[in-house]
Amino acid sequence: MAEEKKIPIIHRDISWLSFNYRVLQEAEDPAVPLFERIKFLAIYSSNLDEFFRVRVAHHRNLMRLGKKTQKKLEFSPKQIVKGILRIVNRQQGKISEIFETQIIPDLKRNGIRILRRLDLDEDQQKFVEEYFSENLLPFVQPVLLVHGMVRPFLNNAELYLSLLLREKGVPDAEPEFAIVKVPSDYSPRFVEIPTQDNTHDIIFLDDIVRHNVALLFPGYDIVDTYSIKLTRDAELYLDDEFQGDLIPKIKKSLKKRNVGPPSRFVYDRAMHSNLLEYLMDTFGLDDADLIREGRYHNNFDFFKFPSFGKDHLKNSPLPPMPYPELEKAKDFFGAIRKKEHLIHVPYQSYDSVVRFFEEAAKDPNVTHIKIVQYRVARKSKIMNALINAVKSGKQVMVFVEVKARFDEEANLIWGEKLEQAGVQVFYSFPGLKVHSKLALVRREKDDTSELYAYLGTGNFHEGTARIYSDFGLFTSDERLNSEVARIFNFLETVKLPQTEFKHLLVGQFNLRSSLMAKMNREIKHAKAGKKAHMILKMNSLEDAEIISKLYEASNAGVKIDLIVRGICCLVPNVKGFSENIHAISIVDRYLEHARVFWFANNGKDELYLSSADFMKRNLSYRIETAFPIYNKELKAEIKAFLDLQLTDNVKARVLDKDRKNHYQVTDDDMPIRSQVEIYYKLLRHND
Repeated sequence: MAEEKKIPIIHRDISWLSFNYRVLQEAEDPAVPLFERIKFLAIYSSNLDEFFRVRVAHHRNLMRLGKKTQKKLEFSPKQIVKGILRIVNRQQGKISEIFETQIIPDLKRNGIRILRRLDLDEDQQKFVEEYFSENLLPFVQPVLLVHGMVRPFLNNAELYLSLLLREKGVPDAEPEFAIVKVPSDYSPRFVEIPTQDNTHDIIFLDDIVRHNVALLFPGYDIVDTYSIKLTRDAELYLDDEFQGDLIPKIKKSLKKRNVGPPSRFVYDRAMHSNLLEYLMDTFGLDDADLIREGRYHNNFDFFKFPSFGKDHLKNSPLPPMPYPELEKAKDFFGAIRKKEHLIHVPYQSYDSVVRFFEEAAKDPNVTHIKIVQYRVARKSKIMNALINAVKSGKQVMVFVEVKARFDEEANLIWGEKLEQAGVQVFYSFPGLKVHSKLALVRREKDDTSELYAYLGTGNFHEGTARIYSDFGLFTSDERLNSEVARIFNFLETVKLPQTEFKHLLVGQFNLRSSLMAKMNREIKHAKAGKKAHMILKMNSLEDAEIISKLYEASNAGVKIDLIVRGICCLVPNVKGFSENIHAISIVDRYLEHARVFWFANNGKDELYLSSADFMKRNLSYRIETAFPIYNKELKAEIKAFLDLQLTDNVKARVLDKDRKNHYQVTDDDMPIRSQVEIYYKLLRHND
């Protein structure tokens, strides 16, 4: 029997690092406005912090398992961690290069200087000394490190200076070591200091502490100082996630999140080796914990870099355009009953979604409102509308998914607030995450019952709706809404639906099988010599079964276009596997978040919008929803957006086995930046 060929797969975390490098490319691109490049440095850093706290911590935990258990894994966690560290260390060198050779000079050309302490004149030195005494001294927490003492605790993701000291007046004194906190949780990271000319002079908070650190150790000479940072495992380790009440378990685990074991120790690559060895011994670190960076860490603080009113160094504004058919409708639900409406945020305003709930809250004919809450803004008009709806006598049901990573606390707070207001709140299932983006309104009018639904690809979050690219459908289609109601019934009762889903593709029920069937149909068409084509847009593509099916489709002659923002474990354009697969990723001013699945179906095309990525967890272990677009005009509109993105030759990168992230080159002589093109296409349609 011939040996089956092993399919080409890129490990998900190696692929994710390639995605984060695409973010870094935006910081390097001179065509991107300066303050936007600085923001992309912050995004890269924020992404990487979460990656180490979650994914690398996961691999480190696997490394602690016995060898017999590790042999059962599909990969070696030790080799994956080694690969991650090699790639990240290389990228960190790139960050330092971008910052030192591009960002700092470009800021200077625009009248903004970042000064180090040796650059300060007398007046500026006096300023930083007074600033330290008046604002920072109570919070710096100096600690002299002594062998045998209780190990000091480094707070998660906070900045510290590590010091190399020698006792004053003792020429042959052995070096000693200390740490000092950089209190960026009490003071801005970037401090403007007075200057005599028309420039804006800025100093890092780190360097203010550096300048004054000798005051904290009067009996010592400060030989040198180096910045350090420790990030900690952010996983919520629940005693038993698969049964019992999850809420008290999650609350208990949240308290431990910031005191978890180390997942990364970041240090200045110029640090003396003896100091690094001492710190490793003091904090119980090994080589697998170490990441070399430049002089400054916590680049996510660049989100708050001062702009001094220089808006010409930012992206030109593209204000969300109104969707007047709903925003100005006198009869809001009548407008939805008349026809379906599709919004595309952030190009179009999110006000229609907010109004959906506000109108439902005050409409005397509305009897029920139901919604799935996955991530929600801390100040949410939608949640306030639900509270008002209860006060107006409506029955309101909210399913709160408390296992939304890093939003658990916010979701618990909203859940408790809603319960106190009289909302019927249901919480996470043990062992199952609910990721669907659904809302349902029931109206009773003239002895008839009407259902109205909102189905989306993004969360009910007014904040992310300004920067995440998502679709949302308002519909009164009974085919869809009766099945949305069936999902909510399952979430409330945990009783399996008695009839199959015929229109919606729902995780745990028919999502995976339906997607596979549609791919098999394209394969059948291709083998019969008919036109066969798929366009699949998502955040992540990781599921091995789906990847195998896509390889099979490619070999059968199906044309496959992939638009994958983040993880892509599939390897395009490999002989014998994926020669008919073309994959791109777009990183631009908005975060590509929509999931769209289009199947040519021999001229009878089908298009689905979805909450689900092609990851094993989404297809097998979550309640996800993919919903069809039956309206021909809306389907054509979405398909046109996909076609635009596939021709992007400004922000699209080609995904391939080498993970070089080369920008896509097309035959079009005109530059096509799809996000900008989509905005103006919608604007022309509005006119």
